Amino acid sequence: MQMVFINRRVTALLFAFVALLILSLALWANDEPKVMTDLNNSVFNFQCEAHQAIGSLDNQGQLSVSVWNIYKQQREGWEEQLSALNNASQLVLLQEASLTPELKRYIQHAPLQVAMAQAFTLWDTVYGVMNLSKVSASHVCAYTANEPLIRFAKSGTLAFYPLSNDTSLLVVNLHGINFEWNLTHYKSQLEVLAAELTNHNGPIILAGDFNTWREERMKLVMQFAQRFSLIEANYNVDHRQTVFGYPLDHLFYRGLVLESAESQPTQSSDHNPITAHFVLAEK
Repeated sequence: MQMVFINRRVTALLFAFVALLILSLALWANDEPKVMTDLNNSVFNFQCEAHQAIGSLDNQGQLSVSVWNIYKQQREGWEEQLSALNNASQLVLLQEASLTPELKRYIQHAPLQVAMAQAFTLWDTVYGVMNLSKVSASHVCAYTANEPLIRFAKSGTLAFYPLSNDTSLLVVNLHGINFEWNLTHYKSQLEVLAAELTNHNGPIILAGDFNTWREERMKLVMQFAQRFSLIEANYNVDHRQTVFGYPLDHLFYRGLVLESAESQPTQSSDHNPITAHFVLAEK
């Protein structure tokens, strides 16, 4: 009997050690936000990178953008769903992307341009938000913010894409802090982006999984969007994931003409994707 008790205690201690090891690896976040734009190297060295973008993001004035929390590609069918979004859009904004060999192969085979912000690394796999596009961003920066309770990092990208009307589209892809009640860190995560949004005179898209699961969070995000004259997309079909009746995913825009937007259901993630179709506004 005593031996059984000892074995159970040893097993419990072993599980606790493994859990702490996994947590310590998960909490290996960046000292500084870092972005990756080259899958051939997959190296996260700098907060910002600049490139000579060739071509324009839109297709003769038509621009479609999709937003999807891909749930770390944990569910079957994610590749088919992602292919559908990329076929329908010139820009796909992912949250909770896991830079696995399978996702790398998909992107390279497509082929697509990538910009990924590193949130944290676990078992040599990087997790964070990711932009997939037909043309590369001319400039992209990564941002991170740690969850105040569990200490996992959330990430965001701020990128500029050339458009055919000689303007530059500023795109923010954000995964909002989740486990906080008083919203101090949540507000700070948004405010870090304020300077770039203020200084940009052209069109803007602000989108992602904002974790707006209660009224105070919704109000904060809406007030932030209104400061920069951003309008939330109106959905013809709206199957966005909700918690306590509040949608978690959003797409705000400015300086573009919205033709239609929809959020269709999928079994490939715990979030349903958003796709919005725009026309470039006249200069």
